[in-house]
Amino acid sequence: MSKQNEETTIPHETIERIFHSPSRTAIMAAVCAAARTGVTFSDLKEACNLTDGNLNGHLNALIGHGAVKMKKEIVGTRPRTTISVTKAGLDGFTHYLDALQTVLKTAKAALGPASKKSAAFSGRAARA
Repeated sequence: MSKQNEETTIPHETIERIFHSPSRTAIMAAVCAAARTGVTFSDLKEACNLTDGNLNGHLNALIGHGAVKMKKEIVGTRPRTTISVTKAGLDGFTHYLDALQTVLKTAKAALGPASKKSAAFSGRAARA
């Protein structure tokens, strides 16, 4: 591989797959935004527009990866489940976002000036 090709290779390997789904990205963004206090299951479900089962499945995967933790408690007479990010989860998600940004910048640069015309066209079509 030439030096130029090495520099323009998109680093797909650096993208952490555990975070690379729209639902898990949304979950991690919401949980990271509430890093100090965590976010309740019901608030997270609403923020990410997921069903109980779908959210639970994604959370189990993220818990298994060590990205988030879940705390169950009784508040008054009602159960409350709070999800919070772990240090490893915060570090991993930050790395994922940095890698994704690099991949997107590389892809956009590879498209060149034609991408600006295409973006302008799609913007007009969306308003029509």
